[in-house]
Amino acid sequence: MARNDGPKMIGLLLCFVASILHRHGASGQRVKVDPEVLSYPGQTVNLRCSFADATGVQLTMVTWIYEPTDGERQNIAVFHPNFEPSYPDSPVKGRVSFTRSPPDMNAPSIQITDVRLTDGGKYICEYATYPSGNEQGITQLVMLAKPKNSASIVTVNASTQSVVVARCESANGRPPATIKWITTVNGEEKTKSKPGTDDTETVISEYHLVPKSSDNGKDISCSVEHRTQVNPESIPLKLAVQFPPEVTINGYDKNWYLGRTNVVLTCDAKANPVPFSVKWNTMSGELPATVQAMENELRVLKVDEFVNTTFVCEVKNRIGTTKEQIAVFVREPSPEPSNAGMVAAVIICSLLFLLLVAALIAVFILRCRQQQGYRANGGSDMKTRIFGGGKKASKNGTGGGAGSGGVSGGNNNGPIYIYNESSTHQGIGEKNNHHQSLTIGGQSEHVAKTPTAQDILLSNELDEAERRKFDEMEEEERYDHFSGGSSILQLRPPHDQDDMIGDYLDDDMESQRDGSVISRTAVYV
Repeated sequence: MARNDGPKMIGLLLCFVASILHRHGASGQRVKVDPEVLSYPGQTVNLRCSFADATGVQLTMVTWIYEPTDGERQNIAVFHPNFEPSYPDSPVKGRVSFTRSPPDMNAPSIQITDVRLTDGGKYICEYATYPSGNEQGITQLVMLAKPKNSASIVTVNASTQSVVVARCESANGRPPATIKWITTVNGEEKTKSKPGTDDTETVISEYHLVPKSSDNGKDISCSVEHRTQVNPESIPLKLAVQFPPEVTINGYDKNWYLGRTNVVLTCDAKANPVPFSVKWNTMSGELPATVQAMENELRVLKVDEFVNTTFVCEVKNRIGTTKEQIAVFVREPSPEPSNAGMVAAVIICSLLFLLLVAALIAVFILRCRQQQGYRANGGSDMKTRIFGGGKKASKNGTGGGAGSGGVSGGNNNGPIYIYNESSTHQGIGEKNNHHQSLTIGGQSEHVAKTPTAQDILLSNELDEAERRKFDEMEEEERYDHFSGGSSILQLRPPHDQDDMIGDYLDDDMESQRDGSVISRTAVYV
């Protein structure tokens, strides 16, 4: 029997607890307040409260309770419908009051004037009801104080131990600020806080680093976040690491030879603070006479055997002194490269050019002489005439068939007369002694011939009047007909190569010992 009633009793107990929790939750939700209120010192703050649904509930009294962050609860305002509002002793007495007069039980809101940073904390609006008992709502009053942010660099000397190189502070803020460091150097940050004025808080953050000379001048920023700021405030800084001079000597190219002039050595120093002294010297003592020292430059006017030494540069700043040295080796000057090959090449090229120009000039002159010497009917040195040839010769009987003593087939073979204008002789008739060289039966003999009109014309023996009369004659009447001996078969150039006849005659004719001229290619029958 008891075993069967056990589960039923447990179920009834759970239902009762649930109903109690439900009523408590419903009653707790009926008191409406603002979860959080923000305010700055000196302002007036309103804390609202209302009872949402009073159906079936009797509101007997309302009380405002102040609970500091680290203190006990205190009543600051009380209202009963049958009595006047009451303001007990509290930190806000004289500055707190109900917003309505008389107060409204359904909306008993209060206000606090000239709020202070110490007024921050929890404010509870509590109703005394019947038959539900007490119901309440809690508002968190957050007092804000905008901090004053600052950051600074700590100047340190280069060392092997970690030291503070930068400091950032957010002073007198409420709530406390959050500080972060942004940098590329490898260090660590340490943050602490302390009470500020008027219940505020000051946050201090320090950046620790093992400082090296290479860290000098690097960027580091302090970033401060606070509820009073829309965006984080960033304060940029540069690290300041002091170190003794780091010296290097530049300008020696390992090519200092005897006689070289105007070479310079430069003493470059990196230091913090800036060096105040740069001094040049040698390992052996004084500088050579050909050397001039001007601040960080050592100018060698002329390289000689005294420059073959070790130069020392000494740099000082407030932190320390650093020396750097460089050994200079003076060598013999390199022999100047001979330009004989270049001169020879220029001479050869010039000679080739002259030969080329001479060859071009010779070709040009030769071509001009050929054109002038072998031009038909117009040569300045030689005029060539051919008689008894062509169709006109046939008309005169010289080009007829075998019966008439000519060459069969109408060949243009006849006597050839050559007249040289530049000759001092009287003419071709006198030059050849009016003889014509013939080849008959394989034997050569001379044939006397009377000069023709053409011979006289070409020999310039006609005066101007006779020459005009000669020109007015018919072409057939101007020349004598050839009435020589046996027929001659003469090889001649083609008729369409008249311009080459002079060249042909010049190459074909050959002078004989007796003064006659015969053809190499003519065939006499």
